[in-house]
This record gives sequence, C-alpha cells and structure tokens, in this order.
Amino acid sequence: MRRDGALRKLTVDGTTWLWNVRHRHPDCRTVLTLRRAETRHAQLRLVFRDLPGRIVAGYPMGLGEVAAVGGGWLNLNEPGVVRRFLEEALARDLVPTAHGQTEEDGWQLFDTLTATEAPQADQGLSDPDPPDRP
Repeated sequence: MRRDGALRKLTVDGTTWLWNVRHRHPDCRTVLTLRRAETRHAQLRLVFRDLPGRIVAGYPMGLGEVAAVGGGWLNLNEPGVVRRFLEEALARDLVPTAHGQTEEDGWQLFDTLTATEAPQADQGLSDPDPPDRP
C-alpha cells in the first residue's frame, strides 16, 4: 500500500515529473504538487479549496477526489488525470522553471478539463450490453 503523500513518477515526452497529492487543514484543501525530477525546488502546487459548489476529500469523497456540484469529478490519484493537469498547466505556462514554488487555483484547470471531457458513451463507460427492453 502506498504511503499518503509519497512522491510518484510520471514521464511525459521524455521528462520525468514527480508528483503527490495531500489533504491539508485547517482550511480544508487538497493540493496536487508537481515538479520536474531534476528541479527539486521549482514546484507547482494546484490547490483545490473547499468552496461553495466545490467538493474536496472527505465524506463521501476519498483522498484526492475533487468534484463540482452540478458536474465534473476527477481523482487526483490517477496518473492519467495528473497528466491532463500537467499538460494544461504547461500550456498555460504555470510550471516554474527556476527555484521557487508557484501556487495556483486548481479549480480553474479542473473546469477546463471537465468541460472538455467526452460524454460518458464516448469514453466507453456506457453499458456495452444493455438489457433488452420490452
């Protein structure tokens, strides 16, 4: 079993990235931290705060799950989801290249990623063998 907050590796286009997800209090927020493996002190922190209409870890959500009331749910523990956040952050030039930490509102990227998600049937998530209807 993986230790909470342990660094994980993700390789994108030949670059190795290290990332982790943590839940912090007292202001109830989930933080996805990303950095290149070779730049230890240049970190991007995507912060998901518990706001009206926004849901972070805690009952009934699991650690690393974030959602918006009315639509959109992502699990920050899934490497594919983290890659999508990383690609969007790179496209927006949010990832620091020098010493320092950058903190960004993760909900802005969340909204972009969930708005571009394909409908459930297009993702292959619909029932492949629906029951016969009379």
